[in-house]
Amino acid sequence: MDSFDVSPFDLRYGPPITLAEAKIVLEAAEQAAQARGWQVAVAVVDSGGTLVALHRVDHTQIGSVAVAIAKAETANNFKRPSKMLEDAVTAGGQGLRVLATPGITPLEGGVPLLRGQHVIGAVGVSGMRSEQDAEVAHAGAAALP
Repeated sequence: MDSFDVSPFDLRYGPPITLAEAKIVLEAAEQAAQARGWQVAVAVVDSGGTLVALHRVDHTQIGSVAVAIAKAETANNFKRPSKMLEDAVTAGGQGLRVLATPGITPLEGGVPLLRGQHVIGAVGVSGMRSEQDAEVAHAGAAALP
């Protein structure tokens, strides 16, 4: 689900996502979660890593709010889906160095929001299994105009 066909090193930061655009991402993600009966928190950060918008579906565990924000920050700040960092940790060996890097949440469910080759922010989702969170995050990202 987290295929990413561009190298993070080829991406640049662009103008930040607007509140109106963040609301579109949130709405699409929330609709995807509700269609599956999933209780999640969805966070959108801008290209500076600052929270722009947050939704917590009714009855979502409170801890998912901080995790959703952390996943979005990770995807934005490292210009790659958080799944790529989770995979590095899962592989072990030198990939475990990721755990010593400040500001990384190596859990699937954070996806950069791109406009061309520019990162304008990211969406992070938490509340279900990580691969389900990623499915919701991708639905939100796909709605970005």
